[in-house]
Amino acid sequence: MKLGIGIGWRPEIAAEVEALTGIDWVEAVAENLCADHLPGSLVRLRERGVTVVPHGVSLGLGGADRPDAGRLASLAARAELLGTPLVTEHIAFVRAGGPLTATPRLEAGHLLPVPRTWDALEVLCENVRIAQDSLPVPLALENIAALISWPDEELTEGQFLAELVERTGVRLLIDVANLHTNHVNRGEDPAKALDELPVEAIAYVHVAGGVEKDGVWHDTHAHPVTAPVLDVLAELRSRVDPPGVLLERDDAFPPGAELAAELETIRGTLRAAGEPETIRGTLRAAAPASGAGNSRGAGPLAGKPAAPGARDRTAVAQTALLSSLVAGTPAPEGFDHRRLRVQSRALAAKRADVVAKVAPELPQILGDGYRAAFLDYARARPMSGGYRRDALDFAERILISGGLADPVAQRRLTHWWEDRSGPRPPRRTARIVRAARAVLVGK
Repeated sequence: MKLGIGIGWRPEIAAEVEALTGIDWVEAVAENLCADHLPGSLVRLRERGVTVVPHGVSLGLGGADRPDAGRLASLAARAELLGTPLVTEHIAFVRAGGPLTATPRLEAGHLLPVPRTWDALEVLCENVRIAQDSLPVPLALENIAALISWPDEELTEGQFLAELVERTGVRLLIDVANLHTNHVNRGEDPAKALDELPVEAIAYVHVAGGVEKDGVWHDTHAHPVTAPVLDVLAELRSRVDPPGVLLERDDAFPPGAELAAELETIRGTLRAAGEPETIRGTLRAAAPASGAGNSRGAGPLAGKPAAPGARDRTAVAQTALLSSLVAGTPAPEGFDHRRLRVQSRALAAKRADVVAKVAPELPQILGDGYRAAFLDYARARPMSGGYRRDALDFAERILISGGLADPVAQRRLTHWWEDRSGPRPPRRTARIVRAARAVLVGK
């Protein structure tokens, strides 16, 4: 299916996205949509004929556990609601621990890279097949950006993706910004990755901005798209005409005119790159083209479950890594300790930012002290549930550990926590009385 040029739809820029001209489609984070109704902006876009693709972030298909049936059902429901031609997710793990390792469940709160090993590939392929069987439309998977590298990897990124497509028939969502990120952070050549991966399996492409600090590229989605990322897009376009290209922006949203200018730059880059050249690459030439676009592949190991012990070995490795990142346990052997510290800080900062969005009252109550207080909490308390649970646990820790010096802020934080942690919300009368009392005492 030809998607065309699109942009990531976010509530913060809903009006700007609606006002853009020449937009063929949008992508919305699946977990931010209700399963039974759509925001008015997306309804209006769909009425104009704009395709909406749900983009999942929490399945963790690269994790050692089999995909959660409830999360799959939620993603399927959103696909049905949107009438979308496909859904997308990531090649990543987002949680670890639990029954496979007899350890507490840990949540990363962000996408982490899977090791490019045969064990991890077998587990990923089985998880992908489970997801494909549960979804009403085809699935495409995205390569992620990474700050860290696993030791003793057995495959390059391009080889890993080629094997994944061959074994499952899954489509690919290639993020050229992530290829650039991995070039800076892990020394991986984007052109080599493009030569090795099956470009005919690409469903669409992501383009996004980032920033380099102290030799580390941070895939922020909060900065303009840079020239090196556009160069990778041109490299990809020289090999294949992608069905769709989408601009991502998740924070520090610019005015609509700047978004329109970035989209035009992307269009210009695609035009200048010219026609696709002859497809090269040993793996691609050897792989049968027929499996690339199907919902299920016909590769020699298609349908084969993970090798005995692969899940257990993957679980142990991923749990050890995630525990070192969020719980302060010793770093697993072979990892770059400096990069692990950078990744650990990035995960904590991500938690602070997202909690501030899902619970905006907390930074309002705590003021300038919010971020320092949250980062102190994050160092001692790994996330074991979602971000809303994290917000409640953070507030509870402050209240238990002595509370706030300001009695008004203390009262507001107590009421906020009580309203959300009890078995049921307070009655409307209680909320009105509480609000009136706060005004009388000088809120």
